[in-house]
Amino acid sequence: MESFYPIDVKPLPDYRLFLTFDNGETRMFDVAPYLTSPFFAPLKNQAVFQSARINPITVEWNGEIDICPDELYYNSVPYPQ
Repeated sequence: MESFYPIDVKPLPDYRLFLTFDNGETRMFDVAPYLTSPFFAPLKNQAVFQSARINPITVEWNGEIDICPDELYYNSVPYPQ
């Protein structure tokens, strides 16, 4: 399985992320299903969710919460579809 890394992130309504990957693809990732986990629960706060940013290899929030780049790529959908 090849790995791709996000190079840009834009938080959208309904806990979705618009991602651009290093292979040029744009994809949509739905964070909502992850919010039931205690690890991701702080993202329910919209101010926290909107603070998403790129670190050297993935998306992170406040330096404490991140999602594996493979998870972001392989569980997202191409955008626009």
